[in-house]
Amino acid sequence: MDRLATTIRPYAWGSRTALPALLGAEPTEDPQAELWMGAHSGAPSGVDRGHGAQTLDQVIAADPERELGAATVRRFGPTLPFLFKVLAAGEPLSVQVHPDLAQAQAGFAAEEARGIPLSARERNYRDANHKPEMLCALDEFTGVCGFRRPERTAALLDRLGVPGLRPVADVLRAKPEPEALREALTLVLTLDQASVPALVAETAEALRRLAAEAASDEAEAVAFADYAALADYYPNDPGLLSALLLNHVVLRPGQAIYLGAGVPHAYFRGLGVELMANSDNVLRAGLTPKHIDVPELLAVVRFEATDPSVVPSESVPGNPGEQLYPVPIDEFRLSRYELGEWPLPTGTPQIVLCTSGEATLTDAAGQRLTLSPGQSCFIPADNPAVTATGSATTIFRATVTL
Repeated sequence: MDRLATTIRPYAWGSRTALPALLGAEPTEDPQAELWMGAHSGAPSGVDRGHGAQTLDQVIAADPERELGAATVRRFGPTLPFLFKVLAAGEPLSVQVHPDLAQAQAGFAAEEARGIPLSARERNYRDANHKPEMLCALDEFTGVCGFRRPERTAALLDRLGVPGLRPVADVLRAKPEPEALREALTLVLTLDQASVPALVAETAEALRRLAAEAASDEAEAVAFADYAALADYYPNDPGLLSALLLNHVVLRPGQAIYLGAGVPHAYFRGLGVELMANSDNVLRAGLTPKHIDVPELLAVVRFEATDPSVVPSESVPGNPGEQLYPVPIDEFRLSRYELGEWPLPTGTPQIVLCTSGEATLTDAAGQRLTLSPGQSCFIPADNPAVTATGSATTIFRATVTL
């Protein structure tokens, strides 16, 4: 078992207090957005097996079958197929979407062929992998996820009463669902830039009015206030208008959502555990100073309305204490354990993260490792048996499905 030395990414949208509170550290003046655990080349975790510090990707590359297991290597190749994070949003993240595997491979190859540097601002594909992801809330977590049904969004835009949004409402009513959603998103992303600040300000003011009028409906009031607040952060950005096409979501602690390829989404605020395929491919639709490639975005988005649903955790037969958040992919598997003493299944690569209390991991050789909140460890596939114990403790376990 290897305690991980992790990296905190200081993105501008990060909270200045949430990660320090989790780690029991004093906050700094800088935003702390994401704590990365894994072997992604952007910020691989460090390990020390007594021969000096190494990165986890170096350790895995030296003996993939020992670290990952032969079955994992056959299925996913000689790299850790997932990236584990703690995400702390103090401000809204961009409205974004992730490609599927074929799109990522084609997009990456095309940009490589054109000679676009990986660090270039206009680069869309940083790697050739897809990026399905799951987020499980550690405290109340808000955002938007998936397109709202066109007729419901049209009715919302009518309630706002903003003349500049009437063409969007008309499109949503006049066309079949996929075409309506595509044209609506295209409209808001291709507005004359000179008209955007006034339209965003007028829309935000109308949303604040609706929030005040919805005082007796807490969920509706929170949603309207959340949408309106986007204009405070990005007054010259059409991201508020993109977000209005999407479902508002509030997660309570322990609740999770799964985001497959092509599903537009944005996180607004909160602290959560995030698990994803080992990729950093993002295409954006607003709420960002970063590059927005409208044609490529429109090629990746799935234009279908969804009703966002919380992924319920479920007990796992034969694995006492494990609460699994099931997903329709194999690259990652997220479980939560609370209190007591738990045997952790072995035979696959796994990262264990403590989020509350204190967890002690013990393996068959008698090695013991104690984790405090925010600390994590890597357990290689060849470790035959690991038991986790703790009182008033919560841990999350990330691994693969085989």
